[in-house]
Amino acid sequence: MIVRTLESILGTDRDTQAATWSSRRLLLKSDNTGFSLHDTVIHPGTETLIWYRHHVEAVYCIEGEGEVEVTQTGKIYPIRPGTLYTLDGHERHLLRAKTQLRMICVFNPPLTGREVHDAEGVYPLETAEAI
Repeated sequence: MIVRTLESILGTDRDTQAATWSSRRLLLKSDNTGFSLHDTVIHPGTETLIWYRHHVEAVYCIEGEGEVEVTQTGKIYPIRPGTLYTLDGHERHLLRAKTQLRMICVFNPPLTGREVHDAEGVYPLETAEAI
């Protein structure tokens, strides 16, 4: 059994920061659960280009207001507490935070915690050779 608190990972290598977001990574690949689980804060007034070409992500908003725009179609979906969106088609998208957003995110395959978005917003797929 894994028992972990948000407070216990703040300030550790599981507490990842970027210009537009902070991701507190509660479960990672090394936990051997088959998915990773993140408590992510998107900073207010920001826009982030994201494209999970190699991962499926499910996102559940628990705080704040924003929107997600699918770049291929221009379709915009509002985000507020209680909204779930899943990038099951590996959609490239823009995530915009009107206010601070707090999201619970699940990734499959699980993230290692070392991923960094590239210029296209992609997390690389970790292979056995890359480990």
